[in-house]
Amino acid sequence: MEQKQKFRIAVMGSAGRNKPLPDELLLKAREIGREIAKMDCILVTGACMGVPLSATIGATEQGGLVFGFSPAANIQEHLAPPIDYPAPVKGAYLIFTGFGKEGRNILSLRNCDAVIFVAGSAGTLTEFALAYHMGKVIGILEGTGGIADKIPEIIKDIDKNTGLVLIADKDPKNLIGKVVEALRK
Repeated sequence: MEQKQKFRIAVMGSAGRNKPLPDELLLKAREIGREIAKMDCILVTGACMGVPLSATIGATEQGGLVFGFSPAANIQEHLAPPIDYPAPVKGAYLIFTGFGKEGRNILSLRNCDAVIFVAGSAGTLTEFALAYHMGKVIGILEGTGGIADKIPEIIKDIDKNTGLVLIADKDPKNLIGKVVEALRK
């Protein structure tokens, strides 16, 4: 019996560490997580609060598999300042990298087939740059603000062709469907 490939889709975006994120944004991230699980894909995150946490909750609600790459070396470091990330969601697996946020970003992106960007700031910009350089399938949840809405403008001025596939949609379900379709090609 042939085993079906499970695609690994990362969700990256606003953590909301400095200001609370709008409920609408968090609900959309949760819906993205649900849709990833419904499509029988694996969710990959940076194991932090905000958009990644909401996506994790959505995926685990659907019985999905989630791997969160923590910048910390262990659970104590993960939970304590300066990292101060949330406790793991039941049903999600934490991978402790010990490489800080930047190193965690490289490892999480190397371990996914596609990346969905939702809003975001400086950390999301570094994740996007890595995903672009790696030629990933990139999905943008349009209308969420931040880095996500600026990606199409950013890439039009870059002259390096990495094989990147860019997909944008305002609807989480449509976006995940299009991303999975692109991965199957």
